[in-house]
Amino acid sequence: MVVLVLTAVPPGLRGHLTRWLLEIAPGVFVGRLGRRVRDELWDRVLEHSGEGRALMVYNAIGEQGLTFVTHNHDWTPVDLDGVQLMRRREEQYEEAPVRPSRGAPRTAMDSAEVRRRRQRRKKFS
Repeated sequence: MVVLVLTAVPPGLRGHLTRWLLEIAPGVFVGRLGRRVRDELWDRVLEHSGEGRALMVYNAIGEQGLTFVTHNHDWTPVDLDGVQLMRRREEQYEEAPVRPSRGAPRTAMDSAEVRRRRQRRKKFS
């Protein structure tokens, strides 16, 4: 089984791939291919994709039973003790904003508002 995901590629490449694979959604192709045909199609994708992105997942011998290959993609496959994972490029990571702890009120107004809500709940309970 082969799954091929294309983004921002020429329409001619997508049309060419429909000879061997089914396009189940725009830019998403699936099908059963032999190793030789799969490798030839991937070479075609690399040759004609230009600035577009491509991601292919296919059967492989191993614990997961599949493997990934990418081209111009934000995610890259990484082998971690025999298991392939996808990792983002490091420049995409941003510092997460620091949030106050849940127990401490953010402002005095918040703590007063919380007390009022609790009192209302007690009245109606």
